[in-house]
Amino acid sequence: MSRSLGQSHRWVEAGTELCRQTIAGLDEASYGTPSQLDGWTRKHLVAHLAANAEAIGRLVSWACTGEEQRMYTSPEQRNADIEAGAKLSGEQLTSWFERSAQRLAMATEALPDEAWQAGVVTARGRTVAAAETLWMRSREVMVHAVDLATGLTFADLPEDFLAELRQDITSKRGAENVPAVRGSDADVTAYLAGRTCSGVTTPDGAPAPELPSWL
Repeated sequence: MSRSLGQSHRWVEAGTELCRQTIAGLDEASYGTPSQLDGWTRKHLVAHLAANAEAIGRLVSWACTGEEQRMYTSPEQRNADIEAGAKLSGEQLTSWFERSAQRLAMATEALPDEAWQAGVVTARGRTVAAAETLWMRSREVMVHAVDLATGLTFADLPEDFLAELRQDITSKRGAENVPAVRGSDADVTAYLAGRTCSGVTTPDGAPAPELPSWL
């Protein structure tokens, strides 16, 4: 991975703005319709995005103060928070998303340079440098902006972000588990992320085998 701290900051800002603009166009009825993620409405997805900003904010605070703060107390608590958030009104969810995004932005802007190398633990139990939290958040806001199913596609995401995401997914899935495929950069990235896409085939032109959803 070759991403810089500055790039990750820019991707978070760009992805947050994509989500902000998308969410602003949702009325109460459209908020309750399905997202592109199985079993989740748009309300579930926005609740997840808001809760994720708070969770990553806890890691940033950990890096700043040295006092351990986990993203979530448990997977069950994470899921319960999302389900509770999905019962809020659209107006409440929009406010929660905006409030949590702004607080995270202020926390990352205030973090001292040396603190970005402090070790923190992700929800999956990986110990990473605090700088990784920006990449984690950029994936959430970029990919889920598309998952809100309002017309955005992977082709609307920055090309350098897509390139980094392809590398990241391939690494995490394991290169041996990723079939060789052909297609546009945006479509191949969507395919690797387990999202529905057209125009992706195997080298011999056959339909690409389905991959499980990622993120």
